[in-house]
Amino acid sequence: MAGLKGIVGGELKGYTEMLMEARNIAVERLIEDAVKLNADAIVGIRFTTSSVTDGASEILVFGTAVKLRT
Repeated sequence: MAGLKGIVGGELKGYTEMLMEARNIAVERLIEDAVKLNADAIVGIRFTTSSVTDGASEILVFGTAVKLRT
């Protein structure tokens, strides 16, 4: 995709929107998993992206689910 962007210039809006949607889905899944663990919060959230194959990318989100003491 970077090559295409270099040829046409500017932002590839559809690709950007797809990545944002994928990021939002990853965050929703992280929250769902934390809720299943009865966590009160998620700390140390990190995002990574990588190119899986030409034209395909993945977005990963990591965090630590924590239970607060009362």
